[in-house]
Amino acid sequence: MTIRTSRRAFLAGTAGGAVAIGGVGVPVPAAAQAAPALAAPLKLQPFDMADVTLGEGPFLHAQRATEAYLLRLEPDRLLHQFRVNAGLSPKAPIYGGWESDPLWADIHCQGHTLGHYLSACALAWRSTGDVQYRARVDYIASELAACQDAAKSGLVTAFPEGASVVAAHLRGEKITGVPWYTLHKVYAGLRDGWTLADSSQARDVLLRLADWGVVATKPLSDAAFEAMLETEHGGMNEVYADLYFLTGKPEYRTLSERFSHKALLTPLAKGRDHLDGLHANTQVPKVVGFQRVYEATGDAAYRDAAAFFWKTVAETRSFATGGHGDGEHFFAMADFEKHVFSAKGSETCCQHNMLKLTRSLFLHEPRPEYADYYERTLFNGILASQDPDSGMATYFQGARPGYMKLYHTPEHSFWCCTGTGMENHVKYRDSIYFHEQDTLYVNLFLPSTVRWRDKGATLVQETRFPEVPTTTLRWKLEKPAELTLSLRHPRWSRTAIVRVNGKVAARSVAPGSRVAVTRSWRDGDAVELQLVMEPGFESAPAAPDVVAFTYGPLVLAGALGREGLAPGADIVVNEREYGRYNDMPVQVPVLAGDPAKLAATIRPGAKPLEFTLASATGGTVRLVPYHRIAHERYATYWKLAPAQA
Repeated sequence: MTIRTSRRAFLAGTAGGAVAIGGVGVPVPAAAQAAPALAAPLKLQPFDMADVTLGEGPFLHAQRATEAYLLRLEPDRLLHQFRVNAGLSPKAPIYGGWESDPLWADIHCQGHTLGHYLSACALAWRSTGDVQYRARVDYIASELAACQDAAKSGLVTAFPEGASVVAAHLRGEKITGVPWYTLHKVYAGLRDGWTLADSSQARDVLLRLADWGVVATKPLSDAAFEAMLETEHGGMNEVYADLYFLTGKPEYRTLSERFSHKALLTPLAKGRDHLDGLHANTQVPKVVGFQRVYEATGDAAYRDAAAFFWKTVAETRSFATGGHGDGEHFFAMADFEKHVFSAKGSETCCQHNMLKLTRSLFLHEPRPEYADYYERTLFNGILASQDPDSGMATYFQGARPGYMKLYHTPEHSFWCCTGTGMENHVKYRDSIYFHEQDTLYVNLFLPSTVRWRDKGATLVQETRFPEVPTTTLRWKLEKPAELTLSLRHPRWSRTAIVRVNGKVAARSVAPGSRVAVTRSWRDGDAVELQLVMEPGFESAPAAPDVVAFTYGPLVLAGALGREGLAPGADIVVNEREYGRYNDMPVQVPVLAGDPAKLAATIRPGAKPLEFTLASATGGTVRLVPYHRIAHERYATYWKLAPAQA
């Protein structure tokens, strides 16, 4: 049976409201319309990405670059080892890097890219309606179905040892690598292919794989299962909770709870931070799953663990850019100065997953701090992670002074951040707007349009933000409508002024809040939100003399030029060599004095969003938004010298 979908957010039963499957608003698969309601209903509902369009600007530019990369990649090369493992002849040579290079053979990530690629193509289809992306989802799903048939198993893998490494892991044998982590990407890609790209083929393959997982893990005792979860396993709890909502099968909900790592869940639920030294991106997807399991079960321990984890990571452990960690691991914040200048800080996958968690929490409780963190990380982490010329992505975005962003190659890297990078830039439209009954929430200031079908309304946002700290929203209405427009007053703006048709309708002097305007709107009504962007700084309590300068939500980076860099020197193969590539001594300007006084001396430059700051050794430093830095050395954090007498 071919599943057809409406252009509405996925409904989990009549009482649960809209659900964000896989972190995005998705349509209603016909087979899931009678699925169970959320045990913990959402306050806000996401818009289907098909009802949101992006206007011209850096985010649309990034989306187009990723779209082009997706179409350059060859599905048959990603499918190579899946077919080999099923006893079928491959149709094209395999890609390099993590997909086949012996250097990475021990990590068992072979095949993870296919899962990310499925998700990215499904997101691209939902965002653009371009049939090329949907055709690729269907093709890959049909090929995986052929692999299942040939192998007479629901399991599909691209591991060099095939299914044997999974069997060994299930038996409790000590293995190298992360098989469940990789399988999660395939599960998630098929889920997105089903729910976002309307693919019945993806549905069928996913359900067969899901049922294999139920049978394969059933013999494990709780202790054996928990021991297995000491190995990185991605968001397996999240995807099985999604499957429960999509099918109503209780065994999927049960497995989502079994895949929830109690060694992490229990202390977090009690408000205890035991994260020091843990591998960061092993933990974040688990916590995304905790929040989803809370929605499936109503068990407050999962909710409390997710909320506490977000608070400690986003508000205590994060850099100014929204990233965190050094060498992929959390560190004690008392040692901030020892880690902040690493070349291996801020793994991009961690930012990707922290935004998934932030969005999930916001749907339940639209707190301003969630929206502020989302904006900060979207600009300074996700948008900043892409090479604006090639469309390739970073692994780390470290703050070693004078270092540079390094990007993956098109065909010989395929890092984890290559995969999340494929997804990041084709789903920007998923968190600009939300709605609740008669209220429309505007969360991000991006040129865009949202269609609110239930209200016969369209809202068009015209803005040059962040070059200009204002945005204008215009209503297109089939008839007058009594609605509330909820606008974000960011923490970085001292004031917020709202004008309706040129007249002041509301003012706010409470940064980190929302401004709501309720009225009977008419077609053509215009709303202007005026904010204030000023230079500022951020530092950690343990290192008050190590600072990053900001302008509104933007981190400002010192643009330090291309000394010693040959063309293409920042396109690299091996992410393990971060810190060694192009590692020549570079003279970095010295800044001195009180950080607040220094920020007050930042002056506008010749171009929008460019600034200058005097150095302590003479001359000036050119500061630009970090997301605009590419192909040159930079500094985001500065160790301030004492003020000169």
